[in-house]
Amino acid sequence: MKFRGILTKACLTGTTFAQTKLKIMPLGDSLTELTCWRAKLWDDLKANNVTDRIEFVGSVNNTQECDTADADFAKQHHEGHTGYLAIDIAYEHIETWINDTKPDIVTFMLGTDDIARGRRLDDIVEAYTSMVDTMRHYNAYMKVIVNTVVPLPTNPEPVSNLNDMIPDWAREHNTTDSPIYVNDIYPFPNTLLKDGIYPNDEGDELIANDLSPLLTWIVNSNTTSNVTAPS
Repeated sequence: MKFRGILTKACLTGTTFAQTKLKIMPLGDSLTELTCWRAKLWDDLKANNVTDRIEFVGSVNNTQECDTADADFAKQHHEGHTGYLAIDIAYEHIETWINDTKPDIVTFMLGTDDIARGRRLDDIVEAYTSMVDTMRHYNAYMKVIVNTVVPLPTNPEPVSNLNDMIPDWAREHNTTDSPIYVNDIYPFPNTLLKDGIYPNDEGDELIANDLSPLLTWIVNSNTTSNVTAPS
């Protein structure tokens, strides 16, 4: 587990949340909608005793019949949309989604579809910036987690280059009030893809296991004085 290129400290002092539960938005394309890492992440967070303090929010509610013993997961939502590009989400959709659900934390993995359709990497990163600007417009204390993108064996170099760009982008746009964290899911071998695109069960497990410690720390930091990020 690595949190590559992020701040090792984040000041949460003075951050307040109006609602009882922290709202977490899983945001992405089909890698968020059609996979089971969200279910596995929920199970991990439940094991870490934080699910009573959170809810997953978004306009979509589907579980993909994922194997989870927790019935509460079926009540959770997300913003995973098959076929959506990062640039589509940034300039056409994100404002409505954020305004409708008012999340405190957004975790996203985006760029695969953009790369598959030949979009420039700079355009993808600019879309990241636009999304974060919109998030902060509605919540000045937004916590943002950007996940590195799973491999694309048919076109590996752009994915690798995008993942290399993410830490510098996060450092450039990070603020004390609204930190950006990089969740680096690598190493992520191609053998963890079931069809060359989507993670298999082991791949879903890897994504969830990498993300859950960071989310657990953010949730717990809302009520404790611990400000040292996991490493």
